[in-house]
This record gives sequence, structure tokens and C-alpha cells, in this order.
Amino acid sequence: MSKPTTSTVDVSNRTAVVIGGTSGIGRAIVLAFADSGADVVATSRSEDAVEETAEELRSLGAATTMVTCDVREMSSIERLYDEAAAEVGKIDILVNSAGSVAKDPIWSMDMSDWERDIDTNLTGVFRACQVFGREMEQGSIINISSMSAGQAREQRAAYCAAKSGVNGLTRAAAADLAPDVRVNAIEPGFVNTPLAGDAFAEGTDLRAKIDDQTPMERVAQPEEIAGAAVYLASDAASFTTGEIITVDGGYDDSAL
Repeated sequence: MSKPTTSTVDVSNRTAVVIGGTSGIGRAIVLAFADSGADVVATSRSEDAVEETAEELRSLGAATTMVTCDVREMSSIERLYDEAAAEVGKIDILVNSAGSVAKDPIWSMDMSDWERDIDTNLTGVFRACQVFGREMEQGSIINISSMSAGQAREQRAAYCAAKSGVNGLTRAAAADLAPDVRVNAIEPGFVNTPLAGDAFAEGTDLRAKIDDQTPMERVAQPEEIAGAAVYLASDAASFTTGEIITVDGGYDDSAL
């Protein structure tokens, strides 16, 4: 690997694939990459969402392509890599942001919900790291984890287990893919995304508790997580790998 020519936070003239890039944190990362000069392929299982995001990227002047992807199927991820590389060229950046959340106590959680969360949030990340990791000549893989990886969450057994696994997978993949491909993860705190629904709405008891335990006194917007992804994808992070970067506004759960 050649020495980086700059230490600035810059992803211009690079190509990125963002899995789960049509909504929430993933979409914010897609737009941040495009705004920073990267060509971006945003993908999800929804053809309509992929088409809408691709049109927005083209309006911003970024090269892109339309391709859906289901991280629960290896063949779908392999097709994503092939079609993205054919359209936008060598892939420099991969972001794994697809997610699902089963909400049920452990004693009543259906096995199909457990398997879906593990397959989407953890095994899907493994599949993408494997496919892209063996093809990328050099670059950056960024996995979206969660602060739930290290904190207890009621009725979130599968999600917490999967995100803990993502952190371990990130460190192991970083060791396997070094020195050419860096692998890091971002642990967001509470973020106002469609997946969260109205859970963090102002005026609720939960929102009041979150604000009270967060020095920033609010939940994050997706764009505030995207900045960490731009940094990790850039040469400013050229010596950063195997790290889990927490972006949670200083949240302290010790009072829970």
C-alpha cells in the first residue's frame, strides 16, 4: 500500500457502495459522500427506494447505478458488487447499514424474528465484508453497529446480540484484510430515523429520559452520524482500522 498523499477528510474521486443506503443513517451517508465528491451506489431491497435515491444522486452530479440487494442472500451481494463495479469502476468504500429490529421479550420472541435480525444485522455484514473484501484492492469498509452492542435493551435480544457480533466481526475482518483494506464500525446512539418511528418524539417520557442522560440534551440526526463515515472513508483515517467509533452525544446509561 502506498503512503497516503493527504491527511484531509476528502473522498472525492472515490467510489462507494452503501448497503441500506436509501433510508435513515445509510441515506445520510450516501448524500454526505456525494456532497464530498464521491460516486455512490445506494442499495436496499426496495426497487422504488433505490430508483428514487439514484435519481437524487444523479441530480447531484454523482455517477451511480440502480441495483437492489438483499443481504440475506450471498448471490444478491455478489451481483451488487459486479454491477456496481461495472458501472462506477473500482470500489473504494463499502458501508454496511442495512438493519432490522425485532421487538419482543426473549421468552416470547419468535425464532423467525431472531433469525431475521441475526441474518440481516450480522450475517449480512459478514457476507458483504467477504465479497467486497476479497475484491477490493484497497479502501475502507464501514459497518454500522449500535451502542446497543454493549448496553442492555429490553425486548431487543436479537438486535443487541447481532450488533455485539458486528463489533467482533469488524475487529476480526480488520486483521484479515490489513494492510490494504481498513475495517471500522460506527456505534450510533439514539438517532431520529424512520426505523425509530415516533419512539424519540419530543414530549414523551422516553425522550425526556434520553435528553436527561445525554450531555448534548437531544437525539442525533442521521447527518451527524454521516460525518464519522466520511472521516473513516478518507485518508485522514489511513492508520485507523479495527476501531469502533461511538457517536452518541455522550450518552450515559448508568442511571437505567
